[in-house]
Amino acid sequence: MNRLIDNSGVFLMNKPYGWTSFDLVDKVRRLVKHYLQQKIKVGHTGTLDPLATGLMILCLGKETKNISLYTQYDKEYLATVNFSGTTASYDLEKPIEEHFTYNHVTKSRLLEVLQSFKGNIMQTPPEFSAKWVNGKRAYQLARKGAKAELKPVPVNIYELQLTDFSPPEFTIYVKCSKGTYIRALVRDIGKELTGGAYLSKLVRTAIGPFSLNSAISVEDFENMLKLAKFL
Repeated sequence: MNRLIDNSGVFLMNKPYGWTSFDLVDKVRRLVKHYLQQKIKVGHTGTLDPLATGLMILCLGKETKNISLYTQYDKEYLATVNFSGTTASYDLEKPIEEHFTYNHVTKSRLLEVLQSFKGNIMQTPPEFSAKWVNGKRAYQLARKGAKAELKPVPVNIYELQLTDFSPPEFTIYVKCSKGTYIRALVRDIGKELTGGAYLSKLVRTAIGPFSLNSAISVEDFENMLKLAKFL
């Protein structure tokens, strides 16, 4: 991991806040072209929302043929949720459009609701998502004001643990199957608590056996290229 051999390799990257997944792929592609003077194919193994940070797995060169091997892995997240309001995107990409009272929400009630979302559940992806709908991404339709018809899909929430409760926010650790949308999970939990909720912070901490602790920043990646420290 994090080594470029014969112009190919698998890199564990820490996606910056505000970047799309394509932004990260494009930046890595341009850096490789600049420092190695070669055009190399770069792909990722799963998107991460622009306002989320954390682990992404990037495959370069010949390793792009193995992307499907990494897309099957479970994911792990730390999510901070605000249950005093909601947004169209269920994160802070869109402004808060509804406000809810929350004084009635106790820690015991929250734990009860969280328990109900563990295991195999049906989940409807958010309208602001990368799901394909009639040849277009759902978020492309949503940003144009069009209504995307998204059907519920089965996902598995293996672990759902409360790590902090500070109304009107709480933080949860989530381990889930591929295809799970944390924003959709937050939306549905919020509906049970107050009427809605949104993500105020999201960090992907692991993909299968790969940890964010082993990831490098874009700056680290560029420094590696500068120093030519590749095996």
